[in-house]
Formats: sequence, structure tokens, C-alpha cells
Amino acid sequence: MSLSFEHAQRVAIIGGGPGGYEAALAAAQLGAEVTLVERAGVGGSAVITDVVPSKTLIATADAAVAIAGGGELGVQLFARGADGRPLQPEIAINLAAVNKRLLALARQQSDDMRTSLVDAGVRIISGHGRLDGRDAVIAATGPGGTDFDRIEADTLVVSVGASPRQLPTAMPDGDRILTWTQLYDMKSLPDHLIVVGSGVTGAEFASAYMNLGAKVTLVSSRDQVLPGEDADAAAVLERVFRRGGMTLLSKARADRVERTADGVLVTLGDGRTIEGSHCLLAVGSIPNTAGIGLEQAGVEMTASGHIRVNRVARTSVPNIYAAGDCTTFVPLASVASMQGRTAVFHALGDVVIPLEQRRIAANIFTAPEIATVGYQEKDVLDGSINGTVHKLPLSANPRAKMIGITEGFVKLIVHAGSGTVMGGVIVGPRASDMIYPVAIAVERRLTVDQVSRVFAVYPSLSGSIQDAMRALHLVENSDGEEN
Repeated sequence: MSLSFEHAQRVAIIGGGPGGYEAALAAAQLGAEVTLVERAGVGGSAVITDVVPSKTLIATADAAVAIAGGGELGVQLFARGADGRPLQPEIAINLAAVNKRLLALARQQSDDMRTSLVDAGVRIISGHGRLDGRDAVIAATGPGGTDFDRIEADTLVVSVGASPRQLPTAMPDGDRILTWTQLYDMKSLPDHLIVVGSGVTGAEFASAYMNLGAKVTLVSSRDQVLPGEDADAAAVLERVFRRGGMTLLSKARADRVERTADGVLVTLGDGRTIEGSHCLLAVGSIPNTAGIGLEQAGVEMTASGHIRVNRVARTSVPNIYAAGDCTTFVPLASVASMQGRTAVFHALGDVVIPLEQRRIAANIFTAPEIATVGYQEKDVLDGSINGTVHKLPLSANPRAKMIGITEGFVKLIVHAGSGTVMGGVIVGPRASDMIYPVAIAVERRLTVDQVSRVFAVYPSLSGSIQDAMRALHLVENSDGEEN
């Protein structure tokens, strides 16, 4: 579909990550004249150095776990020694080959996205973009950014992403002290990886490298891994981590990280020290908004440098929109994509459904995965909603038994009166896939009875979602009142 304008609407986008990419596609689809300025490559850091490579690494770690755990299912791998007797081989990880593959996949994904934009008629400029007032973008191109291209536009979209936060007492060197964008240069598995930070990024990489065979210590300043997430989910993950040999240090703040002759030394706030071969800093991110003309254009920012946006991704300047991790909204690639599309739809007059944070499905790619959507159990406990919580362990699921799953659960949060599904948590393999029907139920305000009437394959992991819905069935009296 394209909208009819007296003159072609001009849309200029800074940043080609998930938000900028989707904004460009949507604008081209609606018949606009679109220019995208991107410095690293289409897909941005999400595709090139963050989401795509990290999840590819995690997929490799999952494969290693599946091979190692085959014995529990009766699958045994043996090699024969010189005397003809069977030997049990060890699983070896060629990290150089793993990293080469994941970087190639990331670049291929970036190239595919670029092709999609070109085919849609989007003009792509490789360079650094900044706002020039409220109606134009300056693209610095050429060697050292010495050439400039000025693009006038009716609508501007800023989607510049964020970068790993650095600490003055723990400066990354790209060799032993690393951010998550620098991990992929390692040629071999670290002997002992110290992960500072137990949020989503820290937990995901700690899980992956543990499952690849590295010794891992996770330093958390809070009392649980994944602070702010569902407590039951965090407890499952901590149990799996400890069983896998990981050392968890809770309520331990890293004050300093230093290089040693052959590794790193991490000093904690209480004076304790930890020696390791490498240290990964996962202490949050900062938006890439400095020096790109936002303040001069009158765009309202937070003290942290994030761009304030409303539910249609609009900034304080009517024709300037923003999407992704550089904004005050939820920092997820899927959210950035939706923000980009929503921004363009709103700017060009198409139908818009404002984004609502409670309907966003999110996933943490640890092993097991943790997926969430909507209200959570803590919202019931603190009285924010009148809800009922039901939790069903995956170990009771017949399909889970067949494939050897012993950890995980399905948890539903349902309105106590109407039975409307208000939220959910799924912990288990491929929770990122399993959360979708729960997300649909939350989005469409379905009741547990409506969802439970949908046929689930038997046996399947998704059958646990149906079982949990059925357990919350509301019995009606003869006069129609619910019990």
C-alpha cells in the first residue's frame, strides 16, 4: 500500500539498525522518498556485533550441551583406541571456527537487509549522520569523514542505538578485558572467564561460555541473577548455573579490573580478589546520542542521554521520531523494529496502534531460556492488579520427559474475576517460541477458557500452556455467576 501525497514525502533516517531498517522499509512501502545514513552497515550493531552473533554463539553452546547430554537418552559416542577397545571421546570447541562462522552469518544478514532496502528503492549512504536543525540530516562520508552530504527531509528518524558502558576503573583493552562486542576475536576458549554484571547480557554470555566448557565466575551486585526478572525463573537459572560448575558471587560489586602478566585481576568492593584469564564487562549500555545535533534541534533528552519518545516514537519535535536503544522505551531489537514502523506510519498518516509496554514479549537466551510478557507475579503480590498466578512445572509434560527436560515451568498471570490472561513466564528450551501464544492472549485480551479451547499437539511442550490455561478454568453457577 502507498499513500497519496501532493509531493513525495521525504524521510531521512540516521542509523540502520532494527529500528532504522524497518522505518526505511515502511516509508518506502508508503511511497516516500527515503534516505538512510548508516556508519557500520545495515542492521547496525544489533546484527553485526550484538544480537545476531551472540545468539549464534548461544546456539553453538546449546548444540554442545545436547551432544554431551545424549547419554541420558541412550545415545553414546565412542571412538576405538589402538587396541580396538572403545574410548569415550571428549567434546572439543574450536572457538576460532565458531567466531568465524558467527561473524560471517552476521555479515550475511547485514547484506541481506541491505539488499531488501535497495530493492525497495531506499537510498543508502555509508557514513556518520547528524541532524542539521529540524529539517535536514548531514552525512559525513569519505576518508575520515571529510565529505559531507546534506539531506533535506519532511520527517527525520533517529535510530543510533547504544554502546557498551565502560568503567574508568575497568577499561576494556580488547584482549583480556572485553566488552560484549569484543568477544569474537578470541581464538580459543578462555580458561577462566569472569563476567561482571548479572543482567541479561551477563547472564546470557555466562551461560553460553559455561556450556562451551569454560570455567566461569559471575559477579552480581544484586542478590539474584537477572535482578528485576521473575524470582522463580532466576532461581531455576541459578540452580542450573551452579550445577554446571559456575561460581556465583551475589551482592559483590566489582571495583576494579586490571591486566596481569597472563590474565586479569578483579577486585571487589569488600577487598576480595578474583584471578581469571579474561573478564567480560556487562554493566549496561549508553545511547549513541552525543554530538549528533539533537539538543540543537530541540529534542528533549534524559540526563542519561536517551531520547524521550511517546508511544508512537515521536520526540518533543513534531517531525522528529526516534527508535531503539537510544530512546526511553524498552531496549529490545523487536521493540526497535516496531517503533521504526510505528514512527513512519504516524508521520505519513497511516493507521497506528500506539505501543504498550505491557504487551511486549521478551526473552533471555540463557539455557534454559526465560520468556516473559505482560504483568508478572510481583504485580499481583504488590497489589497492582487483582490477579491469580498458576505455575506448572515442565517436568510434568510428557514431551519434556521424552527429550530429557527436567528444569523449567509455565507460569500464567490471570485476572481474578474475568479469567483474562494478563501475563506469563515460560522457562525452558525455546521459551522464545513458546511465549507467542501467551503474547497473543495478552494482546487480544483472551480468557483462559478461550485459549484452552485451541487444540495443542500431543505430545508437545506447548501442551503445558494449554494445561495451565485449563487449570484456571472458571466454573459458572447455574445463574451464570463465576466461582
